[in-house]
Amino acid sequence: MAARAVQTNPLSPDVEQACSALDGAREHTLARLDGLSDEQLERVHSPIMSPLVWDLAHIAAYEDLWLAHRHGERALLCPELARLYDAFETPRALRGEIEALAPEQAREYMREVHKRSCEVLAERGLGDGAICEMVIRHELQHTETMRQTMAIAGLLPDGEPRLHPMSASEGWLQIPAGPFAMGSAAKGFAYDNERPRHNRDLAAYAIALRPVSNASWLHFSEGGGYERREWWSDEGWAWKEEFDITHDRGVAAGHPQAPVCHVSWFEADAFARAHDARLPTEAEWEKAATWTQEEGRRPAEIGAVWEWTASHFSGYPGFVPYPYREYSEVFFGEDYPVLRGGSWATHERVAGLRFRNWDLPQRRQIFAGVRLAREA
Repeated sequence: MAARAVQTNPLSPDVEQACSALDGAREHTLARLDGLSDEQLERVHSPIMSPLVWDLAHIAAYEDLWLAHRHGERALLCPELARLYDAFETPRALRGEIEALAPEQAREYMREVHKRSCEVLAERGLGDGAICEMVIRHELQHTETMRQTMAIAGLLPDGEPRLHPMSASEGWLQIPAGPFAMGSAAKGFAYDNERPRHNRDLAAYAIALRPVSNASWLHFSEGGGYERREWWSDEGWAWKEEFDITHDRGVAAGHPQAPVCHVSWFEADAFARAHDARLPTEAEWEKAATWTQEEGRRPAEIGAVWEWTASHFSGYPGFVPYPYREYSEVFFGEDYPVLRGGSWATHERVAGLRFRNWDLPQRRQIFAGVRLAREA
């Protein structure tokens, strides 16, 4: 367990719970890296991913910035590290070139930051709890990102990825026309891009009962899926040709009835076109995922792989950035399609039916697959 500050007075129940949650997130993070050498932690395994040790120190720097510095009004523990481990100040392309902390130094930085965090929470309390919850979830999200790096490097432990044969049969769920409330409620924790909740009125549509399987993807690939120009967007075809893209190696290696994984948005879009279907819009995905009017009336296998949507990342009507615009607003626009649902590597505290993920359409490192939609 991570180090705790020595307390002369007992912590209040809410602070004790928050510190325990911070402990749990830290244990979850470090357990993922058990057995890796310092060289594996420091190596650049992919130009689009950070060295694993950079993620560790970034987690600590983020926690210190928000809990000790901004919530607790203390000076930063290590001001010289704040810029070095800021995601915008040090982009991924530079993270393998900087003079970074060694693995044990990064772990010590994490321990010292965590001790200060619990001291601050004991002194100041949680406030509305949003900052502490954001810090916890930030770490858990980076744990999934580190697993993506480990997957690229072949460093995932035995038993991962946890992609099993799907229980649901193939078929379609018919969603009737009508309104629904989209987004997170005003109470409780939510990211700024999940709010405000607002009404959306959708036409009737159909959505697949389950994500696309490895067997279906292999059939697409072997049937000319990566050669048929008419199935690809202009941007997708140019990307595929430039990088000689074909299906991920895990498609043939995985169980035929497990959901396909490491699929880019370009590939997902081409697969949908090849099957006279389309990707669901973000609103269609959320309505289907939250539709519980009848027993079992929702798509199955949500949370096995992230699922690409046809929507680009943007703010809901009335969006207000909180607590900083760099979390969401700087990514709004046509560059980033939205993913929904979570994956086998997403911590349950992060995964939710209204949580929004996003990435560039060519990215395949995410544990992402595809669920089809079509007109009713």
